[in-house]
Amino acid sequence: MAQREILNVARLGTMEYRAALELQDALVEARQRGRIGDLLLLLQHPRVYTLGRGANERFIVTPPRDVPIYRVSRGGQVTYHGPGQLVGYPILKLEGNGRDVHAYLRALEQVLIDALARCEIVAGRREGLTGVWAGGRKIASIGVGIRRWTTLHGFAVNVATDLGCFDAIVPCGIEGCVMTSIAAEGRPEISVDAFAGILQERFAAVFDYDRLKTIGAAELDRVIEDRAAISEMHS
Repeated sequence: MAQREILNVARLGTMEYRAALELQDALVEARQRGRIGDLLLLLQHPRVYTLGRGANERFIVTPPRDVPIYRVSRGGQVTYHGPGQLVGYPILKLEGNGRDVHAYLRALEQVLIDALARCEIVAGRREGLTGVWAGGRKIASIGVGIRRWTTLHGFAVNVATDLGCFDAIVPCGIEGCVMTSIAAEGRPEISVDAFAGILQERFAAVFDYDRLKTIGAAELDRVIEDRAAISEMHS
């Protein structure tokens, strides 16, 4: 990866899935226009199932009545998001040699492998599949989107997730896939917030940023307001 200067990080607590989609749309547009730099959103979602753009609905085995389902523009099959899971949405402009989707996915996997290693969890890849496994069980899922070489969507790591929520689906469309979490792997004392701190440092290292800069929700709100103003001017 080419060296970059600053990675902006926004840790947003818990956010409804639809709101996160709208936020990503605004941020991707702002990144493409050069109004913001590269950004990593770290958050949790209330319970939700999502399908990638080409996902097969048969992988939702028992459709839940009380949990929303979204089909979105990321790659991959079906997955679950919920409390106790750290979700990361990188909004990065891929340039030069960085315009390589395969390399981008492998770099995301390396971030997760390195962060889990800091928690004394040995994790790795499985040939031909995207994501990260620990002891033969899947601990992190990845599904990305790219618009004009600007990234959105991203990854989800089970920290202290209710793993029973995956029973309603065939996770990532992989028959026989068993999910695990940091807590289930013997580190229940690690919180989502603590893991987010570890992960953002490893993200900056793997993607070769010089430094991290924390930004708040108010700054992101200004980006959305600017987008709305621009849209109104052109309507």
